Amino acid sequence: MELVLALAAGERAWPVRKLALPELPNPRRENKDVDRHGCSCGATGVNQWTRVAWTSVETQQRRGPLRAVLSAMRIPQWIKNALLFVAPGASGHMFHADVLDHTILAFAAFSLVASGVYLVNDLLDIEDDRRHPTKRLRAIASGDLQLAIARILAVLLFAAGFALPLDLPRPEGFYIVLLLYVVESLAYSLKVKTVAVLELGFVASGFFLRSYAGAVASHIPVSQWFLVVVTFGALFLVIGKRSAELRHVGTANRVVLRDYSPEFLHSALTMAAGVVVTTYCLWAFDTSSTGLSSVKHDVLWIRITVVPVVLAVLYVVRGAESPAGESPEDLLLKNRVVQGLALVWLFFLAWGTYL
Repeated sequence: MELVLALAAGERAWPVRKLALPELPNPRRENKDVDRHGCSCGATGVNQWTRVAWTSVETQQRRGPLRAVLSAMRIPQWIKNALLFVAPGASGHMFHADVLDHTILAFAAFSLVASGVYLVNDLLDIEDDRRHPTKRLRAIASGDLQLAIARILAVLLFAAGFALPLDLPRPEGFYIVLLLYVVESLAYSLKVKTVAVLELGFVASGFFLRSYAGAVASHIPVSQWFLVVVTFGALFLVIGKRSAELRHVGTANRVVLRDYSPEFLHSALTMAAGVVVTTYCLWAFDTSSTGLSSVKHDVLWIRITVVPVVLAVLYVVRGAESPAGESPEDLLLKNRVVQGLALVWLFFLAWGTYL
């Protein structure tokens, strides 16, 4: 169906896709959120954000079948699976024997399974997504991808994702990690996402499993400090995202935010940041065979990586605590300073490990 928007006093008109608009936020409820949480998520801020979302909803064009499938798979989210390369890369074994081939295969398997999980999640949350100002644009919620096709696609993605690791040597350990990822992801979608604090741990565990899967795929021993860094690094990013959401859009579009206060999120963010910096330093200065400063590496360049890590952590904290409520995900994908710090860290790490 089409809705004709008349512009310029009826002289020009464009056909766009008709979508039901979400219910207006209740200003009285929003002001209550301000009183309760003391954050800048009042009626004016939320209404402005909602109007922007409505504009994008109203002008959204219908996607073709292929584009709808690719959108539902959320291929840009595959960048999270790049964590599978961290353990082999930091160990100095990335280009040894078949390690790179195994890591690429593991990345492909994880990506396909993750897309299957996204499809199942969207199928389960279809009604909630249709009431959300931005999630309503997703392929399934908007009706661009038929439910029957989405279900078949999810099955095919799971089948392909679990078939690929058969080419790995002794793939049992990788299968365990992959299965744990599916179970915890589905548990999060079905129930845990509404349970305060626990939902933070579940989201962070997904990043931990990705990182550990990269080591398991090629049977590479990893430092315990590396695992702690990844776990609390993921927790740090998730808490930062929740803090930004609470400040930016309030509690209307994520129920669990009603159980968080800015003070709690600030304390949790500070705690996670401290653990990340401390354990990264321990990993960087560790001279054991699994530490970054092992005899195989140039320790000077390795230890300098502490500097960009600390600066990036501070920058993310600043963004999450700012009135604008910048999420860590936006900072990592869009902010040039954070991206520059990430490149500096990668350069120093690669130089110290491989050159």
